[in-house]
Amino acid sequence: MSKDIFDGFDVNIFLDEDGDYLAHFVEMPNISAFSDTPEGALTELAIAWKGVKESYQKHNEPVPKAPDRQEHETLVNVPVDPQLYRALTHEASKSRMSLYAFVTQKLKSTLS
Repeated sequence: MSKDIFDGFDVNIFLDEDGDYLAHFVEMPNISAFSDTPEGALTELAIAWKGVKESYQKHNEPVPKAPDRQEHETLVNVPVDPQLYRALTHEASKSRMSLYAFVTQKLKSTLS
């Protein structure tokens, strides 16, 4: 499935504790879908994204756009001890977010 279907947004797929595959946008984790296969989760996510865009358009609101990665995203590698890494990974999974999105959200909340 082409990334263009998701308008440039990054997608994370993982197997949840119930054995279902969950796909969601990294930048907007509340837009998500699940299925019993990774491919099915992506198909369902494409349907959900189409519905979200239609809702924005119906209400005359701008459809969210994926961030321009070349201008705004900078990779930050931060070494952490294994215990902290496990705790962050666990909390990210419970929040149904990628580790990257979870840590980014935590960092942003400390700056607000």
